[in-house]
Amino acid sequence: MEHEKECPCCHKTKERSEEEYTKLIHRLNRIEGQVRGIRGMVEKNAYCTDILVQVAAVNAALNAFNKELLANHIRTCVADDIRAGKDEIIDELVTTLQKLMK
Repeated sequence: MEHEKECPCCHKTKERSEEEYTKLIHRLNRIEGQVRGIRGMVEKNAYCTDILVQVAAVNAALNAFNKELLANHIRTCVADDIRAGKDEIIDELVTTLQKLMK
């Protein structure tokens, strides 16, 4: 089963393999659980340093998610568009990389 989701902020969609979809959703579910854990720590008045360590872990998990998604994007969307002569994808990729590197 292929999953095609439309981003609410744009009109482009991406057809992902079941494996890619599952891996991304699994990562997001773990991140969501980590964030809920941080909220619980705040609600229980946990020590600041302990919360900060967990926030760092969430940031690392989000970065890993971005790396995987970006790699998949370059291998599929970017490569396909370049092969099709749609060089504007390069400018889009550069803009995306600039946003990721802020």
